[in-house]
Amino acid sequence: MFETIIQVEDVQALLSSGADLLILDCEFDLGDPDKGQALYHAAHLPGARYVDLERDLSGPVTGVNGRHPLPARTAFAASVRTWGLKPDQQVIAYDGNSGIYAARLWWMLRWLGHAPIALLDGGRQAWIATGLPMESGLPPPTRESDFAVSEPLVGTPVSTRDLLANLDRGELQVIDARDAQRFAGQPHPLDTAPGHIPGARNRFYRDNLDEQGRFKPAEALAQEFRAVLGGRGPHDTVMQCGSGVTACHNALAMEIAGLKGTRLYPGSWSEWTADPARPIAK
Repeated sequence: MFETIIQVEDVQALLSSGADLLILDCEFDLGDPDKGQALYHAAHLPGARYVDLERDLSGPVTGVNGRHPLPARTAFAASVRTWGLKPDQQVIAYDGNSGIYAARLWWMLRWLGHAPIALLDGGRQAWIATGLPMESGLPPPTRESDFAVSEPLVGTPVSTRDLLANLDRGELQVIDARDAQRFAGQPHPLDTAPGHIPGARNRFYRDNLDEQGRFKPAEALAQEFRAVLGGRGPHDTVMQCGSGVTACHNALAMEIAGLKGTRLYPGSWSEWTADPARPIAK
């Protein structure tokens, strides 16, 4: 089983062997929500099915729960069954955006208790660079599966109430996956307010990747994350970003590094700033 990342050559070998895979294309563009599916229709990995960030990986937006709130586990499990996911089936997720949307899927499937889910390291670009074939259009229909939810393989999601209480207790270290400029308080079109959660530290998700867009070696990731954690263990850390998407990229990088047990603040900055009374640091 592959449970974090998988290389192009390993996917190719699995496909050639006739292995029972579920390949999911998570392409998305925050500025153009229909672009991801259009790119999928034009070209995708053989047999891949499309997963949409806002329709499949997010719940209803209320105005106070962030831009990409988690759906209920039962609702997400219902979506997963329509993809035909079977127990213990190897899932491979990818996108062309540094893996940020595929990482959200990785976290959410582990949230349902499904272990064999891995990101294609280097994403769509790595597959294309090898000259391997792509497909267009839609795959044939699949029969709905009987996938059953089991114990989560990730830490319990953290709420805004938890983090408000933590401002006084200081028991959890929040790690913000946004870039340094947004973290420092420079205005950004995706943010309703500039700044960051008081006490948070910054770890830009792109720093998890090398110059080729692949994840850095586990040893390098472990060293870099330990410097950000400041002596905290992974169980005492919370991953956060703008809306709970790139935070999953940091959670995956920590898993690769062997630092298991970090938790996610799904609402992230977009939920925190929905109430102007909540404190902001710059």
